[in-house]
Amino acid sequence: MVDETRFPASADGYPLLSRVDYPRDLRRLPESRLPQLAAELRQFLIESVSQTGGHLAAGLGVVELTLALHYVFDTPADRLIWDVGHQAYPHKILTGRRGRMGGLRKKGGLSGFLRRDESEYDAFGAGHSSTSIGAALGMAAAAKLKREKRQITAIIGDGALTAGMAFEALNHAGALDLNMLVILNDNDMSISSPVGAISNYLARVLTSRFYTNMREGGKSALSHMPGIRELVGRWEEHMKGMVMPGTLFEELGFNYIGPIDGHDLPRLVATLDNLKAMHGPRFLHVVTQKGKGYEPAEGDPCVYHGVTPFNPATGKMEKKPGGPTYTQVFGNWLCDLAARDKRLVAITPAMCEGSGMVRFAKDFPDRYYDVGIAEQHAITFAAGLACEGMKPVVAIYSTFLQRAFDQLVHDVALQDLDVTLAVDRAGQVGADGATHAGSFDLSYARVLPNMVVMAPADENECRQLLHTAYEYEGPALVRYPRGLGPGVPVNQELAALPIGKGVLVRQGQRVAILAFGSMLANALEVGESLDATVANMRFIKPLDEDLVIRLADTHDLLVTVEENVVQGGAGSAVNECLARAKHVTRTVNLGLPDCYIEQATAEEQLRECGLDPAAIERVVREALGDNVTSAVHLVRNPV
Repeated sequence: MVDETRFPASADGYPLLSRVDYPRDLRRLPESRLPQLAAELRQFLIESVSQTGGHLAAGLGVVELTLALHYVFDTPADRLIWDVGHQAYPHKILTGRRGRMGGLRKKGGLSGFLRRDESEYDAFGAGHSSTSIGAALGMAAAAKLKREKRQITAIIGDGALTAGMAFEALNHAGALDLNMLVILNDNDMSISSPVGAISNYLARVLTSRFYTNMREGGKSALSHMPGIRELVGRWEEHMKGMVMPGTLFEELGFNYIGPIDGHDLPRLVATLDNLKAMHGPRFLHVVTQKGKGYEPAEGDPCVYHGVTPFNPATGKMEKKPGGPTYTQVFGNWLCDLAARDKRLVAITPAMCEGSGMVRFAKDFPDRYYDVGIAEQHAITFAAGLACEGMKPVVAIYSTFLQRAFDQLVHDVALQDLDVTLAVDRAGQVGADGATHAGSFDLSYARVLPNMVVMAPADENECRQLLHTAYEYEGPALVRYPRGLGPGVPVNQELAALPIGKGVLVRQGQRVAILAFGSMLANALEVGESLDATVANMRFIKPLDEDLVIRLADTHDLLVTVEENVVQGGAGSAVNECLARAKHVTRTVNLGLPDCYIEQATAEEQLRECGLDPAAIERVVREALGDNVTSAVHLVRNPV
């Protein structure tokens, strides 16, 4: 927990921040005190996240913007919709949760993202990007239908704006002409000449009541003079287009303002005050510096985007013990194979570092494509490459592959194209919680014709199955968990395994445990305790049906274990196999329950799901005693 004595209410600690528990307290302060409050808020954020870990650089970049928004708008009646939530820690601190920041991303503590059930100030839950504009538009439409006067504001980053969803919402918003504000938090460029005196002057002029009244009044006066009205309109757009980068947003129907300095509090407050009085779709372009105010994060905002606990004085983070992570195994395999096969092309939807592709991007820049936050495009782009004889590998998190399911169905599987999917963060993901958990990929992938679906049990098998997927001339998916494996040494050879074949790793009696992927280590521990047979199934599709039937013939009970939802998962595949064979065998399917698992450590999450060795053993013993309960984890064979 954060040591609250480090954040005293005394004058030598946080004299302003300690007085601001909610935005209403903030709005009582004179505007002249906001810069001091910004400095205190930034320091509190650094100290707090240094102890808990979490997303840091993005939040540091929006301290002033967050203060200005809550200062100008009447939150929570006025809605603020933060995209993704990486930048929402300052928002949490100012909205009644400062004292709970020590439990951030821990079991029972604050979410690392936005949650409607956590605070009335969290207008929309988010963990995936590019949803803010669409959600804000829906809220603006609801306000109009209910005749409610409230401000609706979406805050979206330049990275999130690369997604098709964001542009779909922008296009729709311009057509509806609803009262909403979109703020582009642009932190990918420095504050240089476009964001100087001239741009700030233009922003002030273009949001002023005088300009707005003249603009709207002029439209009314010229409405009966089409020729003159068209000429004046062309002149206005030409002049704005010469000095401002907002022509695209103006064409979409927005009144574009900016760019302005996102760290200039007086300018932010004045601009937002003016925008508050305007109506219709408005677009404010704000330029910020990611990691602002903390030198290590300013120097390397990518590294300090998401951090483990660190020393705030030096920025040095805690090192994680152990060998290579699954992500590193993938990155090394990718580089090794690319050196041998020039057909290999690697694709990522804005997750170069997270997916382990930094070295590949440096060594093979001509064959590396970061498509931005555009998962749908990533899959279809890979399909196009495969059509022309290339060998695309798409590195993507399980939770983000959900966003491209139609492309997986229609553009890859239906056409039986040779695309390899390296699916990271499968299963539970610890502190990132429900929004980022890879709970469903086995269920939604195994229903697709032509798709091969694999789950390695350890680091070495991960490399082998990745190569198996690559060598297979069709769509193939390898799903592997976050972080470290059980510590199996990785053989650097590039060798494929037989498709659709599992392997017995322990021979026992009465009970056969069929382990899929990451659950093998726990299954082996239970196998030793109960003298049970344990099989490493490796493949979910095609399933090793011969092995399943053989084990069913020779054991009293089959237990399937997977880090995926029970519904439609690997256990369901085993049940279907037995049903087709008209084989009456008692089965127990263990997997993730029919609910979302909130943030905790990975070990805590597995215990909550009943997938730790003790829970698995307890369920098996109950089943052997013919005392099978009706818990969600126990599903009889539907024969």
